[in-house]
Amino acid sequence: MDIAHLHFLVAEADTAQRRTLVELLGQLGASQVTDVPDGHIAMQSLDPALGPAVHIAVVDLALPGMDGLELIRNLGTAGSPVRLVVTGAQPAGLLFSVETLAQAYGVDLLGTISKPVTAAKLKPLLDNYAPLPKHDARAEGPRFSFQEIGIGLQKRQFEPFFQPKIELATGQVKGLEAFARWRHPEHGVLGPTSFIDALVESGRVDFLDWSMIEMSVQQCRVFHDKGIPISISLNIAPETLGHPNFVRQITGCLSRHKVMPDYVTFEMSESSVLNTDPHFIERLVRLRMMGFGLAIDDYGTGRSNLQLLARIPFSELKIDRSFVDGASKRRPLGTVLRSCLGLAHSLDRMSVAVGVETRQDWDFLQDLGCTYAQGYHIANPMEAAAFPGWLEDWRHFF
Repeated sequence: MDIAHLHFLVAEADTAQRRTLVELLGQLGASQVTDVPDGHIAMQSLDPALGPAVHIAVVDLALPGMDGLELIRNLGTAGSPVRLVVTGAQPAGLLFSVETLAQAYGVDLLGTISKPVTAAKLKPLLDNYAPLPKHDARAEGPRFSFQEIGIGLQKRQFEPFFQPKIELATGQVKGLEAFARWRHPEHGVLGPTSFIDALVESGRVDFLDWSMIEMSVQQCRVFHDKGIPISISLNIAPETLGHPNFVRQITGCLSRHKVMPDYVTFEMSESSVLNTDPHFIERLVRLRMMGFGLAIDDYGTGRSNLQLLARIPFSELKIDRSFVDGASKRRPLGTVLRSCLGLAHSLDRMSVAVGVETRQDWDFLQDLGCTYAQGYHIANPMEAAAFPGWLEDWRHFF
């Protein structure tokens, strides 16, 4: 990556180390480097109103005046767009916690480096740099009222898009997760940010859930008729599953489309599944007895009661993307990921890694014995009509 056009700031108290960092950046191709000896001057240098904008700041944690942690907090409060590389004499585990802190403050951290800093450690982090996209409100998609969404549902403008779930040991496609999309007549295909909030606020997510259930099960039948005996996974709200008529309605849906319960898995977030209400637990047990799969989604983001988790009759543990992305490069993340996979294995459940973005992620998960993988490295969610062609292409690789 060419970094000659970027403006760097080096904030390091030790004169010799500061000079070394400036020289390293020069060797890597930087031509605009400002260096400062303490945190207060660093904060002033990062203020775009006081000088030329800094693209990347290399900051030592042990700065005098305002240390690295305080600097991160202040940058987060100010909403600074600068990208940070944090250095320190601390162990890797503690530096990883600094990454978590920066993320919590909303600061864009390219990574951390344990001292001494070398070109081999610094270059991969600089390669992660990408210019900030120009903000475009249209990119976020329009928002709609509950009434407008209701009309869209009535007109069957909503449909499921499907993302493949791959068995890591064999490379075979073992399932599809359905994602709600709105094919809007004016705005094109819209994702959940345009409609989910209004449904939640109105307490009627079940309208969308049942629309997705009906169309996904129907599409499952179509795939089966084409000689593709694929399973589907559906995200549903606990309120939908908890409705007294849920079992009767889902049984009727599967009967209409001649699909066995074994081909359908319901996904619920970790926080919603860990519910001590006996009626809810009974519903989960009944669905598993009928043959449906149950997946705990976004595992690791809630506050699990492990004893209750062990008692819930789930069949899959879906590990949140925050523990998957970069786990092969970051030891603490890898440790958490191993723990999640170990939990699934010890409970005799299948594990699904979500957010597999690179071949390196894939290989790492395969070595750890993860059951399934999903993510953009494999495929984006796609419309149903595109899946048979994608599957044929995929089979050429395995």
